[in-house]
Amino acid sequence: MYKRQLLENLQEWKENPARKPLILRGARQVGKTTLIKMFSESFDHYIYLNLDKKQDLDIFDKNDNVHTIIKILFFKHSISPKKHSKILLFIDEIQNSSNAIKLLRYFYEEVGHIYVIAAGSLLETIIKDQVSFPVGRVEYLVLRPFSFTEFLLAKNEDVALEAIQTIPVPEYAHHKLLELFNEYCLIGGMPEIVANYLKYNDMVRLSKIFDSLITTYLDDVEKYAKNDHKKKIIRHIIVNAVKFAGKRIKFEGFAQSNYKSKDIGECFRVLEKAFILSLVYPTTSTRIPLTENLRKSPKLQFFDTGIVNKFAGAQSSILNNEMLDDVFAGKIAEHIVGQELLSAKPDALAKNTFWVREKRQSSAEVDYVIQINDLLVPVEVKTGKTGRLRSLMEFIDRSPHSFAIRIYSGKLSIEKSKTLKGKDFVLLNLPFYLISKIPGYFNWMST
Repeated sequence: MYKRQLLENLQEWKENPARKPLILRGARQVGKTTLIKMFSESFDHYIYLNLDKKQDLDIFDKNDNVHTIIKILFFKHSISPKKHSKILLFIDEIQNSSNAIKLLRYFYEEVGHIYVIAAGSLLETIIKDQVSFPVGRVEYLVLRPFSFTEFLLAKNEDVALEAIQTIPVPEYAHHKLLELFNEYCLIGGMPEIVANYLKYNDMVRLSKIFDSLITTYLDDVEKYAKNDHKKKIIRHIIVNAVKFAGKRIKFEGFAQSNYKSKDIGECFRVLEKAFILSLVYPTTSTRIPLTENLRKSPKLQFFDTGIVNKFAGAQSSILNNEMLDDVFAGKIAEHIVGQELLSAKPDALAKNTFWVREKRQSSAEVDYVIQINDLLVPVEVKTGKTGRLRSLMEFIDRSPHSFAIRIYSGKLSIEKSKTLKGKDFVLLNLPFYLISKIPGYFNWMST
């Protein structure tokens, strides 16, 4: 059981007197149940229900009153709460009971002293036609695969953790931190993978676990799709998504299929709700508010780069190279940056965005744009210590500010430069291992 950064968000939720029942979302196998078990250690009593089990399911399907349900649960778990006892109720696989979902609002309204967290697979998609979540009566958090910081925590790399928490990072730490990030990028952030790797340091063992993970998602197709046609499309997407990770895609005929744009699009959105992948749409704007252009082709972001590496056949190459950019040829490096950017966002609606020129035939494209304070800041990923930044410069020429960020394998630095049109701008060069620290370094650069 490794410490996850989301524990801090859970603690904030716990301490909020106006808290609502919490829906914990995220892909299968990212560690939701383990996380809540760790969180439960700060409570006087912990009740765990798994609605895949009939005996737990029956508690909700045979009772419509939350006070009765609480009495049943206290009796079954031999709980005799004192006046100020803190009790955590975790309802796992809640999608199996529409009644349990309906009752969440009454946990909020009638038994607010009970701390309630629920989790499940594809919640909105599965129950959309039968029941809706109690709007305004629940809140959400998302658990994603391990971030680089969480990987260092699991690996007990306390000195490395201290280094990346220091602004500016010590120059002497660069080589080791880059090696550690390369190691993290190799295996990705799935908890079972991380645990097995840290215990055995054996890539052959990992291969079987990766295979099992993909099999799990393929088996879940029965839950994702309403008919055989959609099942076939979803299987097709899951099998082929790793090959297109980091690339712009078109729905029509995705991965040399005969499937229509509408059907492919619907199935992609189903898998987005399962947090297995995300569609990263471009913006043509250089200032807030950040708005996606849904008419343009999106990039495909798979939820874990380790899985992408394994099924793209990149892991053996990575093992023989020290530098991240020696083997990733751009797209995988860009992909792990996207994963790190998302890992810092527990918001269920959080998404990545990239930038393109509004002109249709233009090839100008910046890998990511992120909002920092009231600015839209361009972020370019380069697979070498130097590189041309034409698209980034085009963004700056259209932008009301003059700041940009490059993510690369080189050392931390700040340089003053000019665009091709002569506009002065400041470029923050950040090594890969500092992706999650972008806001702090941007403020450091700006002062």
